[in-house]
Amino acid sequence: MARTRFVQDTGLTVRMTTVMFVLGALFVALVVGLMYFVQSAGLALLIGLIGLGVAWGQWYFSDKVALRGMRAREVSPEEDPELHGIIDRLCAMADMPKPRVAVSDVELANAFATGRSPDRAVVCVTTGIRGLLTPEELEAVLAHELSHVAHRDVLVMTIASSAGIIAGFLARSWQFGGFGLARRGKDAGGAVGFLAVILISLVVYALSFLLTRLLSRYRELCADRSGAYLTQKPAALASALQKITGEIAATPQRDLRAAQPMNAFFIAPAVRGLSLQTLTSTHPSLEQRLDQLARIATELGRPLDGGPLDGGSLGTSGPGL
Repeated sequence: MARTRFVQDTGLTVRMTTVMFVLGALFVALVVGLMYFVQSAGLALLIGLIGLGVAWGQWYFSDKVALRGMRAREVSPEEDPELHGIIDRLCAMADMPKPRVAVSDVELANAFATGRSPDRAVVCVTTGIRGLLTPEELEAVLAHELSHVAHRDVLVMTIASSAGIIAGFLARSWQFGGFGLARRGKDAGGAVGFLAVILISLVVYALSFLLTRLLSRYRELCADRSGAYLTQKPAALASALQKITGEIAATPQRDLRAAQPMNAFFIAPAVRGLSLQTLTSTHPSLEQRLDQLARIATELGRPLDGGPLDGGSLGTSGPGL
């Protein structure tokens, strides 16, 4: 990753590399298994290439899809000087290129970063979050999102989440096409091949689902930590998270369901209740995030209760997780 002034996190790099390696190995195993059971290397490779094409499309157009799904539009410095001013200041502090800036015209209070690379990244805030947070709290949220861009974990999450799509595509292709082409009729070998491919696809999907959520929870803690160290204001981010979570809890379920496809990229997931504490959650619990920010505040000499500064400097590594 390109060097910025955001706190480096070796744990995040190791996790991203591991997830990409494991999912890549699983995809190869899936295609090889398909070749074996289909008994047609050309057909298996064709289906695999189509699956990769679908994943490539999701990666390449991820920013456009996300912005369209959130009814967002890019804004220029002339259209929104306040928002651009905050991001300009943070990018200068972090010594990183400025991403595109967008605003989503929805009342749900949230923010996200997306894009296939830092050069194509976009940071988006909703109108709901701008009406909810103070300028200092909004700055803390945007520092969190810029950390995702700097660490390139947005790219890894987009690619990793494609593994489940590929697995599902291969399974359906085998069911509706490959099975008939490879073994016509209801012979025992065809049934075994069909079940084997379905089983392998389900394993790939399940592992992709769990690995992306484990990575997602860690990357959110990393972005909280990096953003807090950059701004030196962990209390502002803690306050923002509490406000956003409280607002989400009061949002109608219909509106939350509409936004849930973006949960892995939001600063706070559009869900409420006990699901935040399960293995399938895309984010750590609010309590865990606040505890980490409290430790950073103590280290920096800036208590979350707004006490006076009594020392501390920018850290080079975060607390153990």
